[in-house]
Amino acid sequence: MDSTATEPQLTEPYLTTVLSNAGLGVEYVRAEGNTVFHLGADGEEVPVTDYCGGYASLILGHNNAELTAHAKAVLDSGIPVYAQFSGHSAANRLAVRLNEIVSRETGTTEPYFAHFASTGAEAIETAVKHAEFDRVLKVSALMGEIEGHVQEAREAAKEGRLQVADSAFATAGIQAPPATAAGSPAEALEHLLDAVARRNGEVAGRPPVLLALEGSFHGKLTGSVQLTHNSAFRSAFGGLGTQAHFVPPNQPDVFTKTVDGIRDQARVLDVVVTDDVADVVERDFPAFCAFLLEPIQGEGGIRVLDRASAEHLQSVAAAADCPLLIDEIQTGLGRTGAFLASSLVGLRGDYYVLSKSMGGGIAKSSVVLVHQKRYRGEFEMVHSSTFAKDGFSTAIAHKVVELLEADGGAAYQQVVERGEMLRAALDRVRADYPEVVKDTRGMGLLQGLELHDQSGSASATISGAAQGGFLGYVAAGYLLGAHRIRVLPTASAPNTLRFAPSLHLTQEETDHLEAALRDLCAVFRDADERRLTG
Repeated sequence: MDSTATEPQLTEPYLTTVLSNAGLGVEYVRAEGNTVFHLGADGEEVPVTDYCGGYASLILGHNNAELTAHAKAVLDSGIPVYAQFSGHSAANRLAVRLNEIVSRETGTTEPYFAHFASTGAEAIETAVKHAEFDRVLKVSALMGEIEGHVQEAREAAKEGRLQVADSAFATAGIQAPPATAAGSPAEALEHLLDAVARRNGEVAGRPPVLLALEGSFHGKLTGSVQLTHNSAFRSAFGGLGTQAHFVPPNQPDVFTKTVDGIRDQARVLDVVVTDDVADVVERDFPAFCAFLLEPIQGEGGIRVLDRASAEHLQSVAAAADCPLLIDEIQTGLGRTGAFLASSLVGLRGDYYVLSKSMGGGIAKSSVVLVHQKRYRGEFEMVHSSTFAKDGFSTAIAHKVVELLEADGGAAYQQVVERGEMLRAALDRVRADYPEVVKDTRGMGLLQGLELHDQSGSASATISGAAQGGFLGYVAAGYLLGAHRIRVLPTASAPNTLRFAPSLHLTQEETDHLEAALRDLCAVFRDADERRLTG
């Protein structure tokens, strides 16, 4: 007797119920390539073609034979998996290799320093934390410099050789004391310095500015969820972290206006003494922590950032000294036909975050790459992670990179070719069912198919699912039950189905998907309740 049949459901019981109701409550027992297997009622394995790909974590497929053999060899070698606070030459070799690839794809010659983590969300928070550490040190240096100037002015006033320019009071936003009540130059200076201190204290006391794009998804941890645009994920936790400013990706004027507005309100005052005359000048304050963006918004509906928008966003961020943090968690490591999807749209980051396929479907691994102009070595003493840079995951990541780069990067061309094959199938479905399929989009082996809203469907199941935001899950349940196709919608755009198979995708698997999608579209077009519910 199967004991699991009588066990209470203590692991995510609510989610388990939701999946079951959508026809997705299946447990898989084996996987290889683009296929996962569950057990049928007769106990026999049932193959399912997997287009989820571990949410784009499996560019080399489930249980890749070379990776599995390598993993076994690594463990059999007896290496210490966890030996924190010691040398890690394997991790350094991986960092060097990553730098070579980034240099090749972006043309940059300066190095990026690697800080390893375990998951994508952890790496995002590590990168943001480092960016804030860098910002705080810059703030400290700026405020120290200003304080030095203040002391110079006080010394000059004490010696009786200082006058305060009338323009200084205007710049500080206060009235100059009347001539009859001006008192000594030292008293006039202190009156001015009080205003300078108030202004600077108010500006320095504001939280750091984090920018992200509308539609973004950067994780669901305490900090990273603040950078995720979907309010359903974020709103309940707004009191736990700094709120991000979300800007549209395709409205350059709005982005420029937002950044300029923040800069205008984030200027501090400095006291400058020239020829024994004290004046006040405004100085830019390091208000920006980071600007995070994905070259392709995965959870936002597979939306590709176009080159013109990318160039504008990068230019404005650079002018504001706002570090660009490129989230390549879902799009990196060959998923789009290049190691970095951002390189295909002309982006160059101050920070890169990689994860998902870096673990090869076997390990949990991520890395933050920090450009040398931003890197602060002291950060390594104030941030650490027990499971980061371990001997096993680092070895797996190195092997993943080796396989992607083999034969002159043949894997990238394979992704391009298989991606074109997949996209062509999706486009044919869209062309034949325009009343059901609204759009197809993506790059390489990260593709999306957006369904039209079906709230007005004559089928109660279809219309109810659409009105409740579950249309994509009902579609996924039908594809699984009727066609043994595993696919899921994107989290923040649930009418968009995401397709992220491995680079081993075959024509047969693609034909199977196309036939299944045609059947799904016919069911939705005809509001065929009976076929949908079985």
